[in-house]
Amino acid sequence: MANHKSALKRIRSNEAKRLRNRYQHKTTRTYIKRLRDTSDKAEAQELLKKVIGMVDKLAKTNIIHKNKAANNKSKLTKLVNSL
Repeated sequence: MANHKSALKRIRSNEAKRLRNRYQHKTTRTYIKRLRDTSDKAEAQELLKKVIGMVDKLAKTNIIHKNKAANNKSKLTKLVNSL
């Protein structure tokens, strides 16, 4: 166990950040699934804008890799365009 005050604080802050990252990642995955299940093109285009923003935010904060973000955005855009 940590002996220094700063190490204890680091443990607390890391846990808070981990929970926040997990929440954002899970929420984004839920929106991606919702987008994949959508069959209405207009609704899908609106949802795509929101999902792309969420994915970009995850990549910017290194929650997911930038190439994974690019792959997700590409595949989802192709899906929406094919509707």
